[in-house]
Amino acid sequence: MSVENCNSKNDKERYARYHQRYLNKSVETASKYFQKLEELPGEPDELAYFKNILRKVFIDNKVIRYADNEIFVGSFCATMPAEIIRAAGARPIKLCSNSFVGAYIGDYTMPRDVCPLVKSVVGNITGEISEMYNACSMYIVPISCDCKKMLASRLSDVKPTVPLYLPLNRTDDDGMDTYIKELKKVADKISEITGVKATRESLASQIKLQADVQRDIHVFLNLKNDTDFLIRGSHALTVMNSLAYDDIAHWGSHLKRLNEELLEKKIKKDFLTKKKLPRILLAGSPITFPNMKIPLIVEEMGGIIAADETCLGDKGISDLVSICDNTANGFYRALANRYIKPCSCPIFPDSDIRIRKMKKTVKDAHIDGIVYHVLRGCVVYDYEFEQIEKYFSARGIPVIRLECDFSDEDVEQLRVRIEAFIEMLAFKKI
Repeated sequence: MSVENCNSKNDKERYARYHQRYLNKSVETASKYFQKLEELPGEPDELAYFKNILRKVFIDNKVIRYADNEIFVGSFCATMPAEIIRAAGARPIKLCSNSFVGAYIGDYTMPRDVCPLVKSVVGNITGEISEMYNACSMYIVPISCDCKKMLASRLSDVKPTVPLYLPLNRTDDDGMDTYIKELKKVADKISEITGVKATRESLASQIKLQADVQRDIHVFLNLKNDTDFLIRGSHALTVMNSLAYDDIAHWGSHLKRLNEELLEKKIKKDFLTKKKLPRILLAGSPITFPNMKIPLIVEEMGGIIAADETCLGDKGISDLVSICDNTANGFYRALANRYIKPCSCPIFPDSDIRIRKMKKTVKDAHIDGIVYHVLRGCVVYDYEFEQIEKYFSARGIPVIRLECDFSDEDVEQLRVRIEAFIEMLAFKKI
C-alpha cells in the first residue's frame, strides 16, 4: 500500500502513522547495530568514512550524492557488472537488502517460505522506508534463483525493471553468448534513461577504474587476512558493505588511506592483540548491514573474522577483468567472463570452484573454523552446506551451520552456539 492508494482522509492518516512507525523502527534497528560496531575496540581512524556511508544510508535515510543530476540504477546481484552501469552514465547501487523492518513488511505480501532477502526488498519498496530504492531510476535483477525471478516481476510494477538472465553453468558457451547479449541490452536500457551510450572508450575507462580500486581491495584483504591482528572482520565488512552505496572513485581514495594506516600499524607492531584467537572464515548466504548479528557475535565471543566468502565481501571483488580484445565486443566478453567464470556462487551446479577458493582462503588466512550462514529459505546455499562440511571436516577444519532470518529473536540462540564453537576452537589452539 502507498499513499496514492489511500482514498479517504482516515486511510491517509492511518498510512502516515504506520509509515512513520516503520521508519522509526528501521532507524532504531540500524542504530543498534551501528552502536555495536562502534563498541568494538581497536577501530582504525579511517573507518569513520565508511561508517558514515552506512549512517547516512540506513540511519539518516539519505542517498550518497556527489552531483544533483546523478542517475542511480539499482542491481540485486554481484553478477551484474558495475562497469557497464557506469559506462552508460549511471551510478550503481547494490540493493540486496538485509532490513529487518523490510522483511517484516514483506511477510504480509510474499509467500511464507520466500527468502528474507527478497521479502526485505519488497517490504522496503512497498513500505517506502528506504530512500535509496526511491532514488533509483531503474532496477536490474539477475535471475540467480526462483525468488529473484518473481522479484523481477514484482518490481516491474513499481519501476522500469530489467531481468538479467544468467547462464546455467560456467562452461556453457551458448549460455555465455546469451549472457553477453543480455548485458548489451541492459546497457541500451540504461542509455535510454541517461542519454549516454556505453562506448568502447567509456567501457575501457570504467574497467580501468574498477581494476585500480580492486588492486587496493586486494591489499586491504591481505592486511585483513594477516596473522598480525590489524583490523576486526566486522569492521572490514563495514568497509566492503559501504562500497554498495558509494561512488567507487571516492570510496577507493579512502580505502588507500585505510591501507596506509593499517600498513603503518603493521610496521609499528601496533596490533589489536597478540593473543592467538580463533580465526574464522565466514561463508554462506549474503551478510549486509544492518544484519550484522553473526559477525558481531563471533567477535564479541573472542573469535576473529579473518576472512569471508560473501557477496558483498571478499567473494564479490576477487578477480580482475582480463582483456584480450580491445573492441567494445571484446570488453563485453571480458566482463562476462570475469563476472561468471570465477563466480563461486552456488547457483551454479559445479561446486569445485567454490571449494577450491575456500581451500585457498583457509590456507592463506590460517583459518581455524568456518561459520556457514544460511538465510532461512535460501535453498542454494543450504544445499551446498553438506559438501562444504564434508570436505573441510575431513581436513580438520570444523564447520558450523547457522540458519537465521532478519530478526533479533534468534540472537541468544546464535550466541550460545557461536560461543560453544569459539571455545572448542580456542581449546584446540592450546
